[in-house]
Amino acid sequence: IKACLALYVEAVANEASATPGQEVIISMEFTNRSPLEVELKTVEILPVDETVEAGIQLGYNQENKLEKTITLPVDMPLSNPYWLNEKGTLGRFKVADQKLRGLPETPREFKVKYVLSIQGVSIPFEETIVHKFRDPVDGEVFNPFEISQPVAAGLSDEVYLFASDEPQKVQVTVKAGKNNVEGTVELCYGEKWTVEPANFPVNLAQKGEEQTYTFTVTPPKEQDENFILPMVRIGEEVYTDEVITIDYDHIPKQTIYRDASAKAVRIDLRKEGDNVAYIMGAGDKVPTALRQIGYNVTMLEDGEVTVENLSKFDAVIVGIRAYNTNERIKFQNPKLLEYVNKGGTLIVQYNTSRRPKVPSEEIGPYPFKLSRDRVTVEESEMRFLAPEHQVLNFPNRLSKDDFKGWVQEHGLYYPNEWDDHYTAILSSNDPGEDPKDGGLLVAKYGEGYYIYTGLSFFRELPAGVPGAFRLFANMISIGKQEKP
Repeated sequence: IKACLALYVEAVANEASATPGQEVIISMEFTNRSPLEVELKTVEILPVDETVEAGIQLGYNQENKLEKTITLPVDMPLSNPYWLNEKGTLGRFKVADQKLRGLPETPREFKVKYVLSIQGVSIPFEETIVHKFRDPVDGEVFNPFEISQPVAAGLSDEVYLFASDEPQKVQVTVKAGKNNVEGTVELCYGEKWTVEPANFPVNLAQKGEEQTYTFTVTPPKEQDENFILPMVRIGEEVYTDEVITIDYDHIPKQTIYRDASAKAVRIDLRKEGDNVAYIMGAGDKVPTALRQIGYNVTMLEDGEVTVENLSKFDAVIVGIRAYNTNERIKFQNPKLLEYVNKGGTLIVQYNTSRRPKVPSEEIGPYPFKLSRDRVTVEESEMRFLAPEHQVLNFPNRLSKDDFKGWVQEHGLYYPNEWDDHYTAILSSNDPGEDPKDGGLLVAKYGEGYYIYTGLSFFRELPAGVPGAFRLFANMISIGKQEKP
């Protein structure tokens, strides 16, 4: 009916967001582009139950405007995707309200309900309240109006790694969701950890203003996995969520509130050799994770992959799917293998079996064949095929406990055939499947070591899995115990 009338209705808030209890000005426009007799009888703003007796005749192509100042209910829920409002389980969301399940977006409660009399027949309509602004490129842009919390706090990282008991600086950024935010910010932490100072005063005058505060976090002496959580106190209220904005052209703008906690991990870690080079493949966060535990990581560009340059590093690491995505890798691979032959350590992470730039039989110094073998159940038992091998014992003595707490999977695209020069180190399999032994292959080549691994270090290291770090440190350290 609205489309047949060519009726244009607009309900626009004066701000992009507001907090519960805050005043908002709503500007409304009604334009009837049909010759029919239409009367705007009433306008109601929900959920505040503010009703305006309009009684306006909507003449043909006449612009009719109304304005109303309302106060948002103090218990109005935040604009958050409904599937994130409750804590879910692994791989599942929890949604108590069955009417919401399957909806692409959370229904907006802040809207205008109006009644039109069309040719003497009263018909109710609804219009969601939005925020409008003019962009120099896109012109008029309409975004959903957001109900925000007065303040949000976030950490700079999702995982904090401590390779020793030395303290680290942790930054907390506090952002005001309204004017005149006053309170304190503190950092909550688990047992055995300490944080200084206890808190900082917060005084943010303007909505959208941010301030960063630096805490000193000291881990325990022994290995421990725990958490840190920023917390802002305003009067009697406590806020522990961070705000995330998702803004792409192809979807409505989204605001997400989620628990701002981060993982804090004290790793019992020893390593030999600090300087490593990294050749990026399809993209991963392994270099960042290695830097967090004290490695000096140098990112190598195409022209820097020379035998002379590689010789400066304790190990060279090739990122995930480099042999699938890097057009230059077929020219770099001989140099990488020569680096190994002259005493270097080369660690190559997983590649897919389809369309490698270098035939899989030629990736390493000795042939192996990539397959689609994988282990997707991260709780699967990990068996040691070569328990005395140095990669499981130096400088960190590994046990099966080091393979607990892995995330998402063990690994993927394992080799399923390899030359006898390689030693298969580990074996695991998904329930009901045959053992997969190609997740970690090690070969002595010349004076150095070549390691090929399908283990998902690109997932485990950014997630702060201690055992994955201990194994990776052993891989970088391989051969170092043999040298004087």
